[in-house]
Amino acid sequence: MSRSSVARTSDASSKPQLTPDDWVRAAAEVLVDKSVEAVRVEVLSKNLGVTRGSFYWHFKDRDDLLSHLLTWWRDTATEQIIERFEKRNVKARELLRELLALPFHGEAAQVAAATELAIRGWARRDEMARQFVDEVDAKRLAYIAQCFSALGFDISEARKRAFALYSYELAESLLSNQGTNKQRDERRVFMERMLLRDEH
Repeated sequence: MSRSSVARTSDASSKPQLTPDDWVRAAAEVLVDKSVEAVRVEVLSKNLGVTRGSFYWHFKDRDDLLSHLLTWWRDTATEQIIERFEKRNVKARELLRELLALPFHGEAAQVAAATELAIRGWARRDEMARQFVDEVDAKRLAYIAQCFSALGFDISEARKRAFALYSYELAESLLSNQGTNKQRDERRVFMERMLLRDEH
């Protein structure tokens, strides 16, 4: 009998089998609420109401979990968003407008911003996290630059506008309590007019 079969059998009488994603999401919550130092097997086990042994059905050790956490963040906060836009086949100008509005997508945007800020804080002290953040930043900037290129801007201009748009998105997440809803909307409209203005 496989390990997974044994796990399912032993857990069947108590609660549903936890998935790796359950552990990763629990780790993300602790990361946001406290710090990466607080993301420990015993803490997560207690929060999830399971034994520490359950953790090792899915991960080799804590470092393995942290690597999965960073991969999950990269995929959900970048790859899946890009894929979703691509499947909808949205025109470049409309897509850029939607990207400018991402920081204002309600509670989901707040959770995403809190997770991102926590990971960026972690990346200041950890090489593995820094590499993931650098990869994500490069991927997002390249994608936004492609959108500007599709509007006819040359590569240099597209990259500069992409950097300005991306910096604005990060700033709105960091400064989310600054200004009223009306003022935040005015900032977004200003950035849209400035960045989408045809000067080439």
